Amino acid sequence: MTEISAGWEQRVAEAWAAIDSYTEDDFVRLIGELADELPAGSAVAAFERACAWDSTGHSDLAVPLYREALEIGLTGIRRRRAVIQMSSSLRNIGRAHESVELLTAERAAGHDELDDAIAATLALALTDVGREREAVSIAVAALAPHLPRYQRSMANYARLLVES
Repeated sequence: MTEISAGWEQRVAEAWAAIDSYTEDDFVRLIGELADELPAGSAVAAFERACAWDSTGHSDLAVPLYREALEIGLTGIRRRRAVIQMSSSLRNIGRAHESVELLTAERAAGHDELDDAIAATLALALTDVGREREAVSIAVAALAPHLPRYQRSMANYARLLVES
């Protein structure tokens, strides 16, 4: 993968921080222009384009770009974000079963600061496929460590939801 400059990363971060100051079309165009600065076939460029479409309500246009980014070999935190965001987009376009499969695999793939985002997105997808008890279990289990008290009890309740 080609090294991406800190300056480029900064300009992308600034664009995302100001998303609400743009029209949807202008924002997609801005991210597209930034992505065009990267080499042809860049996984990061495909990912950023996917994010722009996704964030402006076009999940159907985002999914193929997330897939492209992953197939090219997106790495690091962006790879995990791509899986989460593509799974959310799949759910939005009526493909919740695929979302559940991707997120279940991603949960097993490792742990990092995005674990709770995976859990929340998986809980939503599980609800869409009629697995509400499992969805609540995952959501409560993800929430439990953040509570000032009752962490152990909530973790047990979450486990019991799917064991009973």
